[in-house]
Amino acid sequence: MTPADEELVAHARRVVDAHSDGEVHTVAAAVRDADGRVFSGVNVYHFTGGPCAELVALGAARAAGARRLTTIVAVGDRGRGPLAPCGRDRQVLLDLHPGIRVVVPTADGPRTVPVADLLPHAFVRADQEPPA
Repeated sequence: MTPADEELVAHARRVVDAHSDGEVHTVAAAVRDADGRVFSGVNVYHFTGGPCAELVALGAARAAGARRLTTIVAVGDRGRGPLAPCGRDRQVLLDLHPGIRVVVPTADGPRTVPVADLLPHAFVRADQEPPA
């Protein structure tokens, strides 16, 4: 991981530490755009399927005008550290930002991988180009 990736993880950790309530908001995400700006979001847990932190961060980035996102990470509360995105988030990231890199946990510590590596046999709509 690059120093910028490590700072992105630290940013998400600060957000989750500041805003987790242990019930509804338990994960924070941070996403960096091509200009180096960082946007964050927290999940909104609800039994009907509220948005994950990654999707909230994507919305915050877009609301601020960011179009080309380069790296994203989600961090759990209570010191859980970086979390791999769920299947829905993987598909959304691949569809909307096919070049984005994702920080994922590994046995050797966090590392970044292309989102396409997280969905090697992804669903592709008929009107969409498959990921490279």
